[in-house]
Amino acid sequence: MKNKLPLLIISGLILINLLSNSCKKDNINNIETILSAGAWQLSSVKVTYSVGDTTKLETDLNTLCDTTQVFTFNMDKTCTYTNFNCKHQPTASGHWTITANKLFLNSDIVCQDTTAAGKSRPFTNAKIDNAGQYSLVLLTGDIQNYNTTTKRKVIRYGFVRQKAASK
Repeated sequence: MKNKLPLLIISGLILINLLSNSCKKDNINNIETILSAGAWQLSSVKVTYSVGDTTKLETDLNTLCDTTQVFTFNMDKTCTYTNFNCKHQPTASGHWTITANKLFLNSDIVCQDTTAAGKSRPFTNAKIDNAGQYSLVLLTGDIQNYNTTTKRKVIRYGFVRQKAASK
């Protein structure tokens, strides 16, 4: 028993150390910090048509796009979007916020598009599906409050962090 006592004490100390270190919180995963740490270049747009949660059709958009689309978030809560919807156009400017639960991005950016109205606010209520150091996925469209018979259209925007220009 005397030989096992030091082993139990060491094991207990290691366990306490692991548990206390695993509970530390840092700002590394703060979505606002992640978003505003650089520009995000659009890499894919996918539209999914569903009834309830059953997918009926998925379509990739902008596969032949010849413009670079970049979404930039600034720490002062302003943002810009260049060439929305694969259209050469002036850079759209606006503001952005994250909801208290960190699940939705709200932006008042107004972009030119190909709809009959000619303009839209594509990221008014965008669900943050993924926000990491190098990738950002936003879902827009019919993303909330649906039932098994509701027809839905969800647009998935996939962004990658744009490399900083070399000096």
